[in-house]
Amino acid sequence: MKACKIMSIIALVGFSFGLMAATVPEEKIATLRLAPLDVELTPPAMQKVINSDVKQVRNYPMQPPIIPHKIDGYQIDLKVNKCMQCHARNSTGHSQAPMVSVTHYMDRDNNFLASLSPRRYNCTQCHVPQLDANLLVENDFVDVKELMKESSKAEH
Repeated sequence: MKACKIMSIIALVGFSFGLMAATVPEEKIATLRLAPLDVELTPPAMQKVINSDVKQVRNYPMQPPIIPHKIDGYQIDLKVNKCMQCHARNSTGHSQAPMVSVTHYMDRDNNFLASLSPRRYNCTQCHVPQLDANLLVENDFVDVKELMKESSKAEH
């Protein structure tokens, strides 16, 4: 019985290596590179960051707000959070920046904290600046407002 298990494992491993060794024809490889894999392409130029300080409309209810300005060189680590120099409650008076949400001062059990929650400390984990760039791929995203219009039309 034990020998049968060992033989089965050896056969399975051999079969796996056989699959890995099989080559996939180049026309079967899906890629966004638009060039063969062995060709080194010149990377596209860096896109400009939208730096207007104008709030962008959110596309869905729980979308984190987009950063409407450049954040190049902003330091966010255990000791420094450059974002909070303007967006902390005490700083919004002089900066005129919106205060971070009160949810950023809550722990996992919904208790309010005196300072920013460690789980919300890394701003760029959810918030990103917007680029002035064309879409790399088409998408069929439909705003929730449009979905609600379609839903109300279907009900009547």
